[in-house]
Amino acid sequence: MSQPLVSLTGVSKSFGEVDAVVDLNLQVNAGEFFSMLGPSGSGKTTVLRLIAGFETVSAGKITIADSDVTELAPFDRPVNTVFQDYALFPHMSIQENVEYGLRTRKVPKATRAKQAAEAIDSVKLAHVATRLPHQLSGGQRQRIALARALVLRPKVLLLDEPLGALDKQLREEMQVELKKIQREAGITFIFVTHDQEEAMRMSDRIAVFNEGRVEQIGTPEQVYEAPKTKFVASFLGVSNLFSAQIAQQLFGSSKMVNIRPEKIRLLPIGSKITADEVGVSGEIIEAAYVGANTIFSINTESGMRLSVTRSNQELPDQINRFKSGDRVLAVWLKSQIATIPN
Repeated sequence: MSQPLVSLTGVSKSFGEVDAVVDLNLQVNAGEFFSMLGPSGSGKTTVLRLIAGFETVSAGKITIADSDVTELAPFDRPVNTVFQDYALFPHMSIQENVEYGLRTRKVPKATRAKQAAEAIDSVKLAHVATRLPHQLSGGQRQRIALARALVLRPKVLLLDEPLGALDKQLREEMQVELKKIQREAGITFIFVTHDQEEAMRMSDRIAVFNEGRVEQIGTPEQVYEAPKTKFVASFLGVSNLFSAQIAQQLFGSSKMVNIRPEKIRLLPIGSKITADEVGVSGEIIEAAYVGANTIFSINTESGMRLSVTRSNQELPDQINRFKSGDRVLAVWLKSQIATIPN
């Protein structure tokens, strides 16, 4: 198993009377793609800046590769940061931009030229090395910013919403590229994003932030399938959350439970179900075709509104016979219910 490369122990950060980060304990393993996910103001970017050294901790300790870096300046830490705005020098060529960090470290000219060329090639942009940044697309500039960071061979690469300014198609393409580059480089990536799908698509593990605290850390599957708090369940994807009172009536649970929309199937009202299943009757108030899926909104007899997602390829006949105004039975397996501990 990988050893922790980055450790935060009892880390807090306050800005005046605002507690941005509260008593955080976090470990990132060597070679993993670790994402910090949360809404604006949840503390994730502050934590990234604390690791980078751009902010100082109010309390706690930060270690990287077993060395205490809590008091070190940013340039003395074995990390590098890629920002959303690329921060490329407009008057320098792409080759010169990537060489810049090596030049400040007084790396010999021939060596830095070779290493920069290799870094540019690693992001598949050798053909643009002589161009200026304004001659590149947004996606190309983002890859060059990545190459400029990678050429310094940091132990940890910090990425602050690096794909946020890209359009949807390019963003998805860059997600694939970024994960591929991380695997090939073997460098630990700590990635900040507010985009749930992006975090789940790219990460080995995810830390879900809320109000300066981490509510859950786990693999994408763990945080999605077995959320530990109501916030995690509702922030990652669409949830059907049953209060403890309703859960007690339907499932005999003393705690809040969650069932994901894609785990629910629809049957005609009055259909028989097995002992392994739960059925809730209700009326379809909306059936929205969204390409690959149809999304149903159902008012149940308990007064709760259910969201149901069904693949248009998986069960076309079943889906097509349900429409707004129909009474249906929403059914799912008991084993697919996730109990929310907190």
